[in-house]
Amino acid sequence: MSLPTTRFLTGITTSGTPHLGNYVGSIRPSVRASLTAGVESFYFLADYHALIKIDEPARIQRSTLEIAASWLAAGLDPERVTFYRQSDIPEIPELAWFLTCVTGKGVLNRAHAYKASVDKNTAAGQDPDADVTAGLFMYPVLMGADILMFNAHKVPVGRDQIQHIEMARDMANSFNHRYGEHFVPPQAEIEESVATLPGLDGRKMSKSYDNTIPLFATRDQLKKLIAGIVTDSRAPGEAKDTEGSALFQIYQAFASEEETQTLRKAYADGIAWGDAKQILLERIDREIAPMRETYQDLMNHPAKIEAILLAGAAKARKQATPFMASLRHAVGLRKLGDQAQATTAKVAKAALPSFKQYREADGQFRFKFVDAQGRLLLQSLGFASPKDAGQAIAQLQRDGAAALTTLAAQLEPLAVDATVVGAALELLAVGT
Repeated sequence: MSLPTTRFLTGITTSGTPHLGNYVGSIRPSVRASLTAGVESFYFLADYHALIKIDEPARIQRSTLEIAASWLAAGLDPERVTFYRQSDIPEIPELAWFLTCVTGKGVLNRAHAYKASVDKNTAAGQDPDADVTAGLFMYPVLMGADILMFNAHKVPVGRDQIQHIEMARDMANSFNHRYGEHFVPPQAEIEESVATLPGLDGRKMSKSYDNTIPLFATRDQLKKLIAGIVTDSRAPGEAKDTEGSALFQIYQAFASEEETQTLRKAYADGIAWGDAKQILLERIDREIAPMRETYQDLMNHPAKIEAILLAGAAKARKQATPFMASLRHAVGLRKLGDQAQATTAKVAKAALPSFKQYREADGQFRFKFVDAQGRLLLQSLGFASPKDAGQAIAQLQRDGAAALTTLAAQLEPLAVDATVVGAALELLAVGT
């Protein structure tokens, strides 16, 4: 089965009420992406992830409902995409265990969230791992399973999440190196303009800082919250800076370029803060108001959302279940009667030359090309990323001996005659 041009996957942790930062940073761009031709989209409610930091069952349940309703009210079409609740896909935690078994503890030691907890404890003179759960430590592996289960090509994230995508790439390559090519290493996709929407106090809009503006607050609530956005003491008539202005940055996330330039000029001309806040209120409400009625109707009919999520889970599992079965077979979790067949398949595979991709201690990615007996035919120099190494391998597989000249600067001197290497490449192309 051929895959679409791009698989797009994103999730939101069900730990609180969706706010404007969630909307401009995840919900809105993901809905837009779902309408793009040649894209297969996966959207999920990350309720397993919520368990890492929330121990209030009612809050997780409520957040799941609110986030699902928000996505649907914003225009997500469950018929067009795969929209599901993480906990409805049992293959995901199973895959997380497989990935745990190929992921080095040292890699997880460097995860930002874990390091931040350790540094905080150390600074306080406590045990470095005080109050650090295994769930927090293993968070990147579960996230890797979310992504790799559906072989997502692109994952939209904020800059603080890039490390997790790189870890998922490492997990994919580590598993592929041991058990064959099963996973597509994902790429992080960042929209710089909306990566860090400021909150009421100018810091990143976050439930942790209690500085959020709920996405579907009523107009009156929205007006009151916007009135509380921190500004400086410059009086009407005094020029104001757009740089560092939370009010301006929030407006920019909603406004067109022309609207943004108009407000920028108003800042320079000394607009009063009250007038600027009124402009922000009107601009946000213009976009959000049409969705409120749909959102409220969905909130009043949770059974409707439940049915949509269960249908999405069934759709997701049509891919996840057979894929997990192939991964189980790959690692050796097979019916005992399959042993002879597996041995035969392994021998057949060994009769062909093959590429081996790996990561060196210096962090560089390399590959080698060996014949059926394991004799080294070709060795690469180091690449900065597994993607670059993979592209070179793909070129050799596609162009054969001709690629030896094209890629000469990226290869070590040939271990054997170029004719032998070319013949092996041709044999590999025929055998696969």
